[in-house]
Amino acid sequence: MKNYLFPVYMVTAFLIIYVTAIQANLNTRLILFMFSVSPIPIIWMVYKVLTADVEVNSTFDEKWYEDQ
Repeated sequence: MKNYLFPVYMVTAFLIIYVTAIQANLNTRLILFMFSVSPIPIIWMVYKVLTADVEVNSTFDEKWYEDQ
């Protein structure tokens, strides 16, 4: 697994657990706690993805739309 994909999977799992907790009507404190700490994993994910060492060989003008 690529290093920058791990945070994406973790934050997606966090979101699924959060939505499931709301739908299952779990403890309100747990839901509010998850809501209050949710910016931390999102900022971590954005930082990891933006600082990933990925080399792009094409320019925006060449592949601005991938379906071409």
